[in-house]
Amino acid sequence: MISQEFLFSFWCDYSIQAFAVHIFQKKKKAFAVQSSRKKSSPLSSEKRRRPHPVNRRRRSPPVAAGRRRKPNHPGSRFNSMEAKKSKLESHPGFTDDLILEILARLPARSLRRFKCVSMPWRDLISDPAHRKKLRQTLAGFLYMTDTDRYNGGRHHFASVSGDGAAAPFDPSVPYLQPNKEEGITQVDSCNGLLLYRRYSKMVVRLPPCWAADFRFVVCNPATGRWVDLPLPTHPEPPAKGSMTALAFDPAVSSHFHVLHFEQREAYITGVDIYSSRTGAWTHRDSGLADKVSLCFGSGFVFVGGMMYLIGTLGATGIKKDCVLLGVDMEGKVWKTISVPYPRRFGTIGLSQGCLHYAIASVNDTNKVPLSVIELWCLKDCDGKELVLKHTANINKLVSKTGKTYMVVEFHPDRDTIFLTSCRRDTLVSYDTRLQKVGCILNLEKRNTQRFLPYVPLYSESFADADGQ
Repeated sequence: MISQEFLFSFWCDYSIQAFAVHIFQKKKKAFAVQSSRKKSSPLSSEKRRRPHPVNRRRRSPPVAAGRRRKPNHPGSRFNSMEAKKSKLESHPGFTDDLILEILARLPARSLRRFKCVSMPWRDLISDPAHRKKLRQTLAGFLYMTDTDRYNGGRHHFASVSGDGAAAPFDPSVPYLQPNKEEGITQVDSCNGLLLYRRYSKMVVRLPPCWAADFRFVVCNPATGRWVDLPLPTHPEPPAKGSMTALAFDPAVSSHFHVLHFEQREAYITGVDIYSSRTGAWTHRDSGLADKVSLCFGSGFVFVGGMMYLIGTLGATGIKKDCVLLGVDMEGKVWKTISVPYPRRFGTIGLSQGCLHYAIASVNDTNKVPLSVIELWCLKDCDGKELVLKHTANINKLVSKTGKTYMVVEFHPDRDTIFLTSCRRDTLVSYDTRLQKVGCILNLEKRNTQRFLPYVPLYSESFADADGQ
């Protein structure tokens, strides 16, 4: 196991190296500009003919016929090849495997930056064989359409590349439905793993959310491996008062958790937690001092070892204040976090390692404009206060399309939000820093407006998978 001190020294060493490379290139560019100015400046023929003795260069001895002189200027191919070998050889303790192990713990955004450190690092990160070990960026969103409410609907994939790229896998995941008597519905996603609910199509046909005969399945579609989970301690179907979330962080552990929240008499009463390390469910009673109700369809965020979701203070059906509810993976730590404009619902998501909360802003007349969105974030995972990060104005998008939009997801590595139209027919990416509209995707009609972000996970460290 790599210690924190080693990671810190490694980070400092190569940060200094990257800074040195940047300064060298900057000075080299300045020197080239200065040299070109000197050449273009009017000099007397005397000065050109007779340079100062200090600046005279000693002529190199003649090269024998048939032999090539080794180029020694900085931009030569010989020196660049030598630099490739010497950069990493100057640190004999940092082998390629060790560097890959460290880089695998970094987010995709840092990997793109580290490609500029040196050519060996660029080749190391870009190598297809090594890329499977490193973090990937967002590929797109999984969503469903409820065209057939009794058969669970159809599965779709919306690519965010903007070039109409095909889905990286079959969104229907046929190997999880070996026969026609079984169906699956999307539940949650987390860092490359997907959580599905597998149910039996009964003779007395009911919507999947009401089916009492169901099981949870966690799979990695990039590798085709999956795990069938046993029944929870209190297997309540979602329509009867439960919500289920998936927690997984490959940088911390190859094991995952599934949290099955239960709600009785309109309040959260506890949670069933499945651990892939033990292969069993454990039940924990709610540790909340206040009575909190679940907000169905609000989504989940797993960050800093805590699972977050949106709840309301008070019973369902009564307009109460919204709060963020957090619980750890052992069910021992419970907490609530106040949100801005608590009488209205917002959207939570994970971006750049922090929990984000998006909600429509309020103007001076206490009205809610449809084109101004406030983005708040929880910078300290141990804290209990959200900080305003951006205020995005989507007025150009609204005036261009004539539609109203709501935030549904966040980009995991960039300052980008994803909005869907109230008609559910388009999904739009919007850069909150540049205030610029990105790709606009056409969605299938009658979609459930529940989008699961998918980031490919090519690592084989998916613990306890069946591998079928």
